[in-house]
Amino acid sequence: MPNWIDLKQDADTGIESVRAHFVGHAYDPHWHDSFLVGVTEQGVQQFNCRRVRHQSTPGQVFLLEPGDLHDGDAPTREGFTYSTLYLDSKWLENELHALFEQAPAGCLPAFADTLCADPRLAGATLRAFQVMHGGELRIVRQTAMDDLLACLTRHLHWRKRLDPDPRLPLCAQRARDYLHAHIDQDIGLDEVAQACGVDRFRLTRAFKAAFGLAPHAYLIQLRLARARRLLARGDTPSEVAMALGFADQSHLGRWFRRAYRLTPADYRRRCSKLPD
Repeated sequence: MPNWIDLKQDADTGIESVRAHFVGHAYDPHWHDSFLVGVTEQGVQQFNCRRVRHQSTPGQVFLLEPGDLHDGDAPTREGFTYSTLYLDSKWLENELHALFEQAPAGCLPAFADTLCADPRLAGATLRAFQVMHGGELRIVRQTAMDDLLACLTRHLHWRKRLDPDPRLPLCAQRARDYLHAHIDQDIGLDEVAQACGVDRFRLTRAFKAAFGLAPHAYLIQLRLARARRLLARGDTPSEVAMALGFADQSHLGRWFRRAYRLTPADYRRRCSKLPD
């Protein structure tokens, strides 16, 4: 069976629903700026996340937070199939605080585990996926998502907003902030290091230890995450490439396909319902 991806986006919430099948290598290391809740339907889904190699088998639920660097491949010949919901961070935070009065203020939701075996959560995830992906009535979609959130609470904990985060080297945090502030510019490593008050070799070591990627790779992933949002709202691939500092549309396309196994034009068409 060849690789395939079926992606849709809910117009009301911005939630993306993705069902896909991969054989062999699935995708290179990347992250998302949303929370991922998915179920492996068939085969063995192998991925590295938080410096641990996971193998998700049928019925298991995988839970990824925004910024969790992960890849994917199939260690067995038959490949794997999965269904995933991409939950917008602000949407999830607002819904949890609205549904659960005990949710503490000034905190962010976080997943307790990356991989879990919870039949109730797996069932709720698949039901929510089906109604969101199928474009059911709004009341049906909202009910299914509320049920999913209720099941998710067993796997959530709350963490304080930390800025700056005392667990990370200050120079790495400053470099990250600098990259976010200059996402569309052709900046050099020397410029980043100078802004952080260290040499570029020390900066690269600290940055990789903190975030799992070198600064240049982090910048690419940052641009790709922003590209998804711009494409989903209807911007053309050429406009997105220019806005985010890619050399040209084909440069954006190469990186986008490596991370998401879709072309920017295909992603835009599936999310925005606009012609190319």
